[in-house]
Amino acid sequence: MRCCCSVAAVRTHHLFTFSLSISSTRRLLSKSPAAAAASYSSNAILTLAVDPHRPLSFLYGPSLRGGRVPEPQSSPPDSEADDDGGGDSSFDRASFSRVYDVAALRVPAEECSALERRLRGHLLNWPRVRNVARVPGDDLDPEIRRMLRDAEGDGGSRLNSLAARADGRPDDEKMALSPVLYREKLVKEFNFRGFLKFRNLAKMSRPKKKKLKSKDGVDGVRKSIGKNDFAVIEVIGEGDEEEGVDLSGLLGDDFKGLRWRGPTRLLLLDQRHAKKPVAELPEAVKAALNYDPHQSKPLAFELVQCQLTLSYDYWQMSELLEALLPDGMTIPTGFEMVGHIAHLNLRDEHQSYKKLIAQVVLDKNKPKIQTVVNKTDAIQNDYRTMQLEVLAGNHSLVTAVVENGIRFQVDLGTVYWNSKLATERQRLIDSFASSDIVCDVFSGVGPIAISAAKKVKYVFANDLNPNAVEYLERNIVLNRLERKVEVFNMDGRRFIIAMFANQHPYSITQVVMNLPNDAVEFLDAFRGIVRKKPRPGCSPPKIHVYGFSKAQNPEYDFHERVNMALCEEVVDLEMHKVRLVAPGKWMLCASFVLPQVAASEAQTDSTDR
Repeated sequence: MRCCCSVAAVRTHHLFTFSLSISSTRRLLSKSPAAAAASYSSNAILTLAVDPHRPLSFLYGPSLRGGRVPEPQSSPPDSEADDDGGGDSSFDRASFSRVYDVAALRVPAEECSALERRLRGHLLNWPRVRNVARVPGDDLDPEIRRMLRDAEGDGGSRLNSLAARADGRPDDEKMALSPVLYREKLVKEFNFRGFLKFRNLAKMSRPKKKKLKSKDGVDGVRKSIGKNDFAVIEVIGEGDEEEGVDLSGLLGDDFKGLRWRGPTRLLLLDQRHAKKPVAELPEAVKAALNYDPHQSKPLAFELVQCQLTLSYDYWQMSELLEALLPDGMTIPTGFEMVGHIAHLNLRDEHQSYKKLIAQVVLDKNKPKIQTVVNKTDAIQNDYRTMQLEVLAGNHSLVTAVVENGIRFQVDLGTVYWNSKLATERQRLIDSFASSDIVCDVFSGVGPIAISAAKKVKYVFANDLNPNAVEYLERNIVLNRLERKVEVFNMDGRRFIIAMFANQHPYSITQVVMNLPNDAVEFLDAFRGIVRKKPRPGCSPPKIHVYGFSKAQNPEYDFHERVNMALCEEVVDLEMHKVRLVAPGKWMLCASFVLPQVAASEAQTDSTDR
């Protein structure tokens, strides 16, 4: 049976209305004639009552609107250690901690993995939280383990079996053999491949493992479930009355109160099973545990009640911003990443909360992000530099970028860089041949010129911004391409005339004009370039010019602008849509071979850039 279902959700004040379009000949399950007749309806409207206080993005797993806030501690709250002093970025991170009541099964460690697979559909299964937890007391205390392992004297031999059991070794494992007996054992274990398992080889070839230390400085097991301390599990109601083996009779009164039941783990059950006895667990869970209410001997597992605490570090950026910003405000979801800098483009409605947003972006993306900036004004100067405001983190705008395996140094305060054009730059370079000579009229810090130099024969790179030329030269040296790139600091029109007027050992085959706002206006510089300096066997170059268009038909509009600039009809022109930079505004790339007629005509007088 083929079934097509489309769902559309509309958020209202009290409920969500889902519109389902179902194309089906019959229903898979029909318990009544009425239900079977309803299955033939091709369109159905299903109304579900959903908690209006729970955001749509938090329908699965925990949410900041659920759980309860933990009791305040005596220690001062975690405040803005990284704040730069802005008052509007202040918020208490401890207030985002939430406590949830969950039930867990304490099971033997060796049976945990198999039981987890059998109970997969009934476990907690929250994002970024493991279903298997470890808490202090699950294993033998490290101090006792160390004492058993290092036991010497008369009492040492009596603790060998217990020490081996604590270390996870078989009980029949004896003490270390003498050198003579050890050599005889090696002779017996020697196989036809010449392999010997030396007892000291692992210590010699592997670095020592660092012991895990808890926050109080004592070796122990972390209470954290994951790699970070954003989720902490705590068992409720465990006291001196719990069952276990008291070690005081074996090791003395100093160990009174220390109990050990063997290595165990906690399997966190679904939240709906919290505060329920074993008898109320689902039948599938009882079957997996072989639960029998009439069984006389103790069960192999124990149902315990726990508290799961999720701290500020657990929540994702969108969840925190949805809780911090007013209702109805658009949640910023993305940013451009340039090295260690996060570049935001905040709307006017976000200006009152810009430092608050920046601090959350910084917290949730460390250590990759160390600086968060926002563009304060549109690009209006000839150097195409952006007016940026540092909102959080350090104030350094000099960063290193790796694009397609090539390293660049960039100063966002003085040069232009756009990481969103990386795919377009790679597409353009893929169209070049190894024998091409490339002329980059507006090179910037060299994302196209340096990448092309890795492939083509030679590159001429130019930019009007002296700061961009300085970083261009640095990047050329950084990538060891000094012999394949020649740098110029000139106006774009003068650079084009100079390249085709002077006698160079190479004839230019590719021209890149990546200045979308003004590049079309420089095409008139190509008129008459062949007439001024004719060369035998020289063919007109292929030009790649970029531009913006807000027309309904952007390809036609940009094509007409190219024709007007050259005063000639360009017939064979390849148009490529690069990206939608704003609603109704496209960035395009027009690639064409310079018409022979335009290359031979004299250009009219025009002002420089």
